[in-house]
Amino acid sequence: MSSSLHPDDIGNARRRRVLKVTLLVMLAILSVRLYQLQLLYHTELGKKSEENIVRSIVKEPIRGYIVDRNGALVADVGPSFSVTVTPAEFDMRNLPLLASLLGVDQGALADRIAKGRAYSRFAATRVERDIDFQTLSALEENLYRLPGINFAFESKRIYPSKARASHLLGYCREITDAQLAIADDYYHQGDMIGSAGLEAKYEQKLRGDKGYELLSVNARGQIIGPFEEGKNDRDPKEGLDLLLSVDIGLQAFAESLMTNYRGALVALDPSDGGILALVSKPDYDPSIFSGLMEPQDWVTLNADTTHPLFNRATMTRYPPGSTFKMVLAAAALQNGVIDTNFRFTCRGAYTLGNRPYKDMHVHGSVNIIEAIQRSCNVFFYQLMLKVDLEPWYEVGKKFHFGDRTGIDLSEENEGLLPNTAYFDRVFGKGRWTRGYLLSLAIGQGEIGVSPLQMARYAAALGTKGMVVQPYLVRATRNRRDNTLTVTEPVHETLDLRPEVLDIIREGMRRVVNEQGGTGRASKVPNVVVAGKTGTAENPHGEDHAWYIGFAPFDDPKIAIAVMLENEGQGGAKAAPIAGLVMERYLHGEIIRYKYRPAPKPAPKDTASTITQVTAE
Repeated sequence: MSSSLHPDDIGNARRRRVLKVTLLVMLAILSVRLYQLQLLYHTELGKKSEENIVRSIVKEPIRGYIVDRNGALVADVGPSFSVTVTPAEFDMRNLPLLASLLGVDQGALADRIAKGRAYSRFAATRVERDIDFQTLSALEENLYRLPGINFAFESKRIYPSKARASHLLGYCREITDAQLAIADDYYHQGDMIGSAGLEAKYEQKLRGDKGYELLSVNARGQIIGPFEEGKNDRDPKEGLDLLLSVDIGLQAFAESLMTNYRGALVALDPSDGGILALVSKPDYDPSIFSGLMEPQDWVTLNADTTHPLFNRATMTRYPPGSTFKMVLAAAALQNGVIDTNFRFTCRGAYTLGNRPYKDMHVHGSVNIIEAIQRSCNVFFYQLMLKVDLEPWYEVGKKFHFGDRTGIDLSEENEGLLPNTAYFDRVFGKGRWTRGYLLSLAIGQGEIGVSPLQMARYAAALGTKGMVVQPYLVRATRNRRDNTLTVTEPVHETLDLRPEVLDIIREGMRRVVNEQGGTGRASKVPNVVVAGKTGTAENPHGEDHAWYIGFAPFDDPKIAIAVMLENEGQGGAKAAPIAGLVMERYLHGEIIRYKYRPAPKPAPKDTASTITQVTAE
């Protein structure tokens, strides 16, 4: 018996098979997706889920303090409040209200929020820092209308001393996009970072470690309370303190002497290279970078034609003038070209070919000591031709001219010490003349040095041959466990015979202490000072004034270099400043006026008295 299926039954069977296949496919897809969610994407999705119920609030550390050699506070920290926005919780329709309360441009505020959103929708982004109490109060009154707005407690720099010290301290600024692109994971949009001076060089030590607080939030982003009772919170760790070699009182005094000049002054301890004072003028007030810096202030600083941000103490390349004559003297004595009995006669000029090379005076017959004392150019012109370029260059390299000193600042120029290879490269082999050597003999021409290099040079002469590496930070201090990490001084001994340095030092002593010396204005009461003046020709204007020196002569405690742009003779302008700085450091005060005898009363003018009486 045969049977046949009804067409409707066939259609129903086909639909059931399609439905079964569809259900199986959907079940397979769900199973795969469930596998992905539970096993493959568990960590990533769990983190996102946690972000929806947990908010991490960054707790900024206190930046390290900066203290001078005597324990005086140079850079302090004070409280500051910043406003943050969490983009995921902030309604952009409230932007006008927020901008109005902060008193900022609405477009700039929107840009900051957009940058924060691009980084993370759930991370708090600073949109304004260092707000005043009035703004803080106004925001707190309107917080119920501004979900996503919060406050962050930060620290800002305070400078309690009379010194600016701007070029050695540097400053902190909000991290730029370029810095953020290469920075480590510590930094986020809106963070402050050391951007110059010691603040930049020691950024990783000064900044400390961030902490965080985990808070539970509801679906509307409102904070409910601590997450898991704060078990996973981490306290911030303050940064390390910097203990400087600088005497901040001396720094302030040196700055006051340099107020009306453009130039630099560097004083250091010859025994170990510790910087006592480092001044560059014009300078700037570092407090303008503390807290909120107005954009116009930055524009004004950069547009200033006197370049106050430029560190003339370390970044310049000046001709040293006659202060460099001791290098040539050392080369001549070390190589046996001359001794103290050798004399040249100065008639006020020296002629090479058809060109006269002038001196400032007619010095007559002089030996090497007298030539240093009187700064006789004619003596050194002739001496350079006897010594030649390469021996002069080799001695200059012993003092490390043409090299960075290695000071713990990022901003430093190596200068220029030319030799035969340099002249051949620049002018062509055989295309430069001996006239170039005569310029170098008196510290002119292609040579370029910084005041920092010259202070180290003075220190090496003062210590009879110890070349130190200058430094600013003598130790770092960890206040968490009260431990110190001390900087080990770095130095080397000059490869020069002791008698060579003795002869040069005697010439420098006479510069300050004997009749005819060019640096007598640098004398210090009750102290024997040795020095050398320089007047460096400047093709762009008035001559530059130089002075280098050290004191006391037999056991130097301070070495100094002073350079004043466009101020003429070093003996008239730079030497008096150096003398006052050395006096202030060695005596702790300026004593030269204390022992000056009282002026005698002026004699009465008898004729005037009689005339007056008669008239009456």
